[in-house]
Amino acid sequence: MPKLTLSQLPEFVRSGVISFPTDTVAAIATLPPQGQRLYELKQRSPDKPLILMGATAADLWPYVIGNEHERATWTAVVEQHWPGPLTLVLPASERLPKAMNPTGSGTIGIRVPDHPVARQVLAETGPLATTSANRSGQPALMQAAQIAAAFPTVGLLDSVIVRDLQAGQPLTPSGIASTVAKWTGNGWQIIRQGTIHL
Repeated sequence: MPKLTLSQLPEFVRSGVISFPTDTVAAIATLPPQGQRLYELKQRSPDKPLILMGATAADLWPYVIGNEHERATWTAVVEQHWPGPLTLVLPASERLPKAMNPTGSGTIGIRVPDHPVARQVLAETGPLATTSANRSGQPALMQAAQIAAAFPTVGLLDSVIVRDLQAGQPLTPSGIASTVAKWTGNGWQIIRQGTIHL
């Protein structure tokens, strides 16, 4: 289990997978064009798209496409609920690598997590392909030690750095997966209900 500093993250994630805490459950992540690594690691079905996480909404908008009215609607929701446990499934732009959504549905889930460690990691690396830290069909792993045992090759931030980024405050993930809302063209379809209601 590699222990990493913030400055080591961008180089490590070019050829590997990292894990970090979020406001919901712990994530494992890699660069978007290398999303297949997460499918292999989790033994995940390719019909389950990955989520693209970013440090800010501005980092994620290039990966989606919509008209002026749609973008205004999406921005209003984002300004109210991000950072936070809300994943928006939106039409994907050509910038999105196929490895993020192998079945090619033409959409992508995007999210900015409400956790200082996650956002600092994403600020260092840029947007990442993410999924929960667990084997498919198993409960989400919440502790670094559990993740290290299950995924020995995954890079973890050094615990001292995590404490510093949390400003000495232990931040406990909710353990509740994010609300997933899919844009239908004229409104939202709730795919998974979490703590946020639209």
